[in-house]
Amino acid sequence: MLKARDVLLYFSLKYIGDWDKIYSAIRNKEKFDENDYILLKSEVKSNYITMLDDEYPESLKNIHKPPFVIYYYGDINLLKNDKLITIVGSRDYSEYGEYCCVSITKELVTKGYVVVSGLARGIDVIAHNVALENEGKTIAILGSGIDYCYPKQNSKTYEQIKEKGLLMSEYPNNFTAIKENFPKRNRILAGLSPNLFAPEFKINSGTSITISLALSYGKNIFCPPHPISSMTGNNILIKEGAMLVETANDIIFEIEGKNMSNQ
Repeated sequence: MLKARDVLLYFSLKYIGDWDKIYSAIRNKEKFDENDYILLKSEVKSNYITMLDDEYPESLKNIHKPPFVIYYYGDINLLKNDKLITIVGSRDYSEYGEYCCVSITKELVTKGYVVVSGLARGIDVIAHNVALENEGKTIAILGSGIDYCYPKQNSKTYEQIKEKGLLMSEYPNNFTAIKENFPKRNRILAGLSPNLFAPEFKINSGTSITISLALSYGKNIFCPPHPISSMTGNNILIKEGAMLVETANDIIFEIEGKNMSNQ
């Protein structure tokens, strides 16, 4: 018997995760081709959940254009962890930005926080690697197909997360990385976790898009100060209301202290 989740998977595969095309197909009651569905489904190597499944995270149901299908490898139960924190930042980072990322991420991981990031070059992959090196958990949200590691230089980290953490994408199979899909990926980065930490980022960058989305979703934003001579957006963000942090304890107290006071 045909189920609604089969319809979502079919159109997701047919239109390679393109949200607008999937939505249009559903809205217009496009024909479901069972033979085509069987063929497309046979090519899927990864696991998947649809927005109709119990495993689908509640946090993503309220974002702009929630993914109809999420393809994944690894431990899907990590999405239920109440200590998720998104860590994103510059691809071309400074020594100071790297220090902020490594030192604070390490402290967060040792306190049980799960690092969410985008497996991009720079701060993203540093955060993932710090989590893995300290026996922590991490979730990578890809802007390419679930079976396509981009950039290729991060393939070792990709494989480690596949085995020890959670890889996620709204794009199936080996769909290549295209520029316009990375800003779309950022809405998932911003929406999945209630907290976002930006060790270093530049104004008008992909990270600034993620931060703006996180602010619109009502997330907690954490940011270390930078030297006044730097060209980062950190100090501007702090002036606009992000919490200034110097150690992981600043983040933990803001999150867990508030949670404890509400109990």
